[in-house]
Amino acid sequence: MPREGSVLGTIGNTPLLELRNLDAGCCRLFVKLENQNPTGSIKDRIGLSMIEAAERDGHLRPGGDPPNTIIEATAGNTGLGLALVASQKGYRLILVIPDKMSQEKILHLRALGAQIHLTRSDVAKGHPEHYQDRAARLARETPGSFYVNQFDNPANPLAHEATTGPEIWAQTGQMLDAVVVGVGSGGTLTGLSRYFARVAPHVEMVLADPKGSVLIDVVNTGKIQHAAGSWLVEGIGSGVVPSICDLSRVRRAYEISDAESFYTARSLLAREGILGGASTGTLLAAALHYCREQTAPKRVVTLVPDSGNKYLTKMYNDFWMFDQGLLERPRFGNLLDLIVRRYQEGGAVTLSRDDTLMQAYRRMKLFDVSQIPVMQGEQVIGIVDESDLVMHLHTDPSRFGDPVSTAMVTDLETIEHDAPINDLLPIFQRDHVAIVAEQGRFVGLITRIDLLNYLRKQL
Repeated sequence: MPREGSVLGTIGNTPLLELRNLDAGCCRLFVKLENQNPTGSIKDRIGLSMIEAAERDGHLRPGGDPPNTIIEATAGNTGLGLALVASQKGYRLILVIPDKMSQEKILHLRALGAQIHLTRSDVAKGHPEHYQDRAARLARETPGSFYVNQFDNPANPLAHEATTGPEIWAQTGQMLDAVVVGVGSGGTLTGLSRYFARVAPHVEMVLADPKGSVLIDVVNTGKIQHAAGSWLVEGIGSGVVPSICDLSRVRRAYEISDAESFYTARSLLAREGILGGASTGTLLAAALHYCREQTAPKRVVTLVPDSGNKYLTKMYNDFWMFDQGLLERPRFGNLLDLIVRRYQEGGAVTLSRDDTLMQAYRRMKLFDVSQIPVMQGEQVIGIVDESDLVMHLHTDPSRFGDPVSTAMVTDLETIEHDAPINDLLPIFQRDHVAIVAEQGRFVGLITRIDLLNYLRKQL
C-alpha cells in the first residue's frame, strides 16, 4: 500500500518548540512534539519502520489471504504504532501488554482492531508471564506469524537514525549541544546516538531513567548494581539492557522518581500548554536538571514521546495521584488523611433525596464510585450503593425514574474525624461505609479500599 495520501504519510516531521516558562538555567531547552504523530506517540515511527522492513525481507505480505499475523510485546505505544500500520495494511495484530497500562491505551488499541493479551507487570524477564517471554512463546505457537521483537529489531533504531535525528538537526539549525532521551526498547537512544556520532559528535547524549530502572547503573558504573524495582511511569526504564540499546555515548544519566515525573508533566501542561504523557515528565525533569547544572549556555533538546490524553484518568487525575501516594495534601494525623474525595474541597460525589435513581447510576459510572451519600444541607441523610439500585430496580427497570429516597439506606455509620483508625474496623465488619463528620458536618466517606490504600502508602 503506498504511503502517499494515507495517514501513514503523516508520521514524523513533528514540530520543535522552545520552552520559555520553565527554569532552564542558562540554557535554551527545546521539546520535539512527538505527541503530534497520528496515534500521539513517537512509536509510530518504529511501527512503520519495522513493518516495512519485514515486508522488504519477505516476512510479511500486504493483502495476503488470510492476512499475516503480527505479534509483539509492548508497554503500549509501540503497540499503537503497529496497530495503526497493521490496520492500514490489512494485517492481523496480537499484542501482549503488562497490566499497568492505562485504560486509554487499551481502548485505543482495541478500537484499531488489535487483539490484546494482558499479563503481569510485576515479574522480571525470564518469567513465563513476563510480557516479552509470553509474546515470544505465542509467536512460536502461532503458525506463519511474524514476531516484531522491538527489543532486538534493527529497524527500530534505524527509524530514529533516518528520521528523528535529521529532523532535530535541521530544526535546531545545526546548533545543538545535548539530547535527553529515555530508554524503553533503546531504539530512540541508539538511533539518535548513531546519527549524531556521524554528523555532530560533540552532541551529548543524556539518559532520563525512572527510579527503579537499572540503566542508570550501567551508565554510571558499567554494570547493573541492583535488582530492578517497580515504577508507575509507562514505556521507559528496564530491568535489563535491551539488546539494541547502545549506552556507550551516554555521558550523563538522571534518576527520576514517579512523583517528579508526574509533577513535571503536569507543570509542562500548566506552564507551557503541552499535554505530554508520563515519560514526558521523566525526560523533561532530567533535561531541567541537566540545564540547571550548566555554567555556560547550551542548546538542549528533549522529547514529548507521547500524549497526555492517554493518562487523563491517571497522572492528570488528582484522585488517582492521591491513591498512589503521589499527591501532596495537608496531613492531619487522623481519619481526614484517608478521605480521597473531601466534601469541603468539592471532590465528594453526592445526591439529593429528590434526584432520580438514573442520576445515581450515571454518577456511579461517571466517577467510578460504588456508593454515594445523599445530602440535605451539610448533613448525610442516606447512602445509596449499587446493591440498593439492584434491589430496587431488578423487577421493574422503569423505576430508574424513582427518587433516590425510595432506595437509599438510612441506617448510617457516622464517625468523628479524629477517631482512631481501629474504629473503622467494626463498621467495615458490618458491611457499611464510614461517614466521617467534623462537628456534625459531613467531611467524606471512607471505604475498605481507602483504608488499604492508606496502609500501602505507609510502606
